[in-house]
Amino acid sequence: MRWEPVVATARSIAAVQEADGGIPWPEGHVDAWNHVECLMAMGVAGLSGPVRRGYDWLVRTQRVDGSWPMKLVGGQAVERGGESNHAAYVAVGVWHELLVTGDVGFAREMWPVVRSALDFVVGLQTTRGEIVWERAADGRPAAYALLTGCASVHQGLRCGVLLGERLGDPQPDWELAADRLAHVLAAHPEAFADKSRFSMDWYYPVLGGAVRGPAARARLDAEWGVFVVPGLGVRCVSDQPWVTGAESCELVLTLDALGDRDEALRIFTDMQHLRHEDGSYWTGWQFTNETWFPHERSAYTAAAVVLAADALYGHTPASGLFRDAGSTLGERPAQDCGCSHAGSPA
Repeated sequence: MRWEPVVATARSIAAVQEADGGIPWPEGHVDAWNHVECLMAMGVAGLSGPVRRGYDWLVRTQRVDGSWPMKLVGGQAVERGGESNHAAYVAVGVWHELLVTGDVGFAREMWPVVRSALDFVVGLQTTRGEIVWERAADGRPAAYALLTGCASVHQGLRCGVLLGERLGDPQPDWELAADRLAHVLAAHPEAFADKSRFSMDWYYPVLGGAVRGPAARARLDAEWGVFVVPGLGVRCVSDQPWVTGAESCELVLTLDALGDRDEALRIFTDMQHLRHEDGSYWTGWQFTNETWFPHERSAYTAAAVVLAADALYGHTPASGLFRDAGSTLGERPAQDCGCSHAGSPA
């Protein structure tokens, strides 16, 4: 792939950025996770102005407890609970921006935001190690954890640790939290709500860095035929004839992280049928009815495409971000490790 089409895709994200810096879903709300993913993609393409406006949005909308509302419209919260994976992903974004630009001054400016966000996240960790998915607006923690969310949180904690070390403010509590979370992700599927029909629960423990090596390959092989549609991409859910661009490109990143470049390139090529002439991407394709579903082009899909392209072609110093997510993994206890059942976070 020539790089100019990748830049055009990043520009399709900038085109939907709102005046306050937020990057919305097609239906109009902004959430911190997808917003950060879009900033990362625009950073890959060198769109520094929109990127920094987006980080200003994060600074303005962060709450005193370190979280962001689940959904904001016009800068106002319409769903007030705070999700752990939304807060954690800000660390991934800031670390990515530092790798791309080398701008330590910007990282220092964002460090209080990252520190507050990851302290919020760690406050939702159970005694066993999983991190529940939200803290409600009234302060109550959720009763359960989500596998995909925790896998993304794991990457956020690892990036936060790296950022703290670079800035001279190490955070050993985050590293311990990441180690405990990685073990639960690898060895305790019973710790998470059953969302196994979603392809994200299939590949995200690998993408987020908690499962690597032979165990990662075995995990992908086990359900490859369930989720991968040759020539089209990756299903969002196992029980619908629907491939989606974001999930396809996240699998590309996952395969690249395992060193399977040939298969990663094949999936990336297969999903290009979703590309629009202006560089944006349709969210998904319903291949039985042969129609776009939903009938929208989403910034978060474009963002996943740009990040996958960078991983495959090494355009920026951040191209190995997902590859490196599992680089700190050490020896794990066996599955019969004696971990206690989860206790609720405070």
